[in-house]
Amino acid sequence: MLVLKRSEERTRDAHQKIKLGGLIVKAGLADIPTNVLLGLLVEGRERIRDPAVEERLARLGDKEFTK
Repeated sequence: MLVLKRSEERTRDAHQKIKLGGLIVKAGLADIPTNVLLGLLVEGRERIRDPAVEERLARLGDKEFTK
């Protein structure tokens, strides 16, 4: 049971990482240095605390998904 649970957790974790990597590629950010990418994400995490910023970024993301 425990082995199966760990295997399922690893599968979910791998799927999430692949999905997030795909978003990085779709955003055109795959070629920037990893420290810059992490800084960008950390700054974004801070900025989306403002509901207006989060809403604006959600609209922008929706628009990018439809391309």
